[in-house]
Parts: sequence; structure tokens; C-alpha cells
Amino acid sequence: QVHLLESGGGSVQTGGSLTLSCVHFGYVYNLHSAGWFRQLPGKEEREGVAIINQDGTTTYADFVQGRFTISLDNSKKTPILQMNSLKPEDTAKYYCAAGVCHIDYGVPSYYGMDYWGKGTLVTISS
Repeated sequence: QVHLLESGGGSVQTGGSLTLSCVHFGYVYNLHSAGWFRQLPGKEEREGVAIINQDGTTTYADFVQGRFTISLDNSKKTPILQMNSLKPEDTAKYYCAAGVCHIDYGVPSYYGMDYWGKGTLVTISS
């Protein structure tokens, strides 16, 4: 069983920076993609922030606007999110996630994120 644990959340002022990290417990076999998602206050759904694939390609949500950078940690299994120029609207609970490549009847298949952390709170004050 794989568990993810986020760290690095906290409270900063507008314009500040935070780095979110994620560690895994248990073996993450055959990583396909890892990413960060967030849940805004009062919202039930989570929204994608940034995704990184095992080949290093990245995707960012439009609201990131060049302010965040996602990378993989030294184990190449979990994501790190460097957040700069933070805004009050970035206030949210941030979750790390990892998705692996499944082999179904010999065919590599990807179904999205398989493992999720419990989240870390980021609060940006104006």
C-alpha cells in the first residue's frame, strides 16, 4: 500500500513563495505521472495545478501563469511544487498525487492518479 505525505504548506503574504514537497511510503512502481491539485475554500472539487510526466514533460493550469514550477524529487517518484508570487486566491488545501502505468493483458494503460496525500494547507494573506 502506497501512502503520500505532503509538507511545506503554511501562511505567507501576497507575493511570497512556498515549496511543497511530497514523500511516499511504500514502493511506487512504474510511475507515469505525478501532480499537485488543490481544493479551494468552500469548494468540494479539486482542481489540477500542475502535472509532470515521467519523461519530464509538464502541464500547468491557466491560473498558474508562470508562477509555479513542478519537478520530481530525487527518487523520481513524487512531485515538488515551487510556488512564487503567491496571491490570496491561491489559498487552498494542496494535494500531491501519483499515477502509475498499469499493464492490462500485456498492454500499458494509464487511468489517472492512483495515490493521493491528505493535503497541506496554504494560506496567502493580502
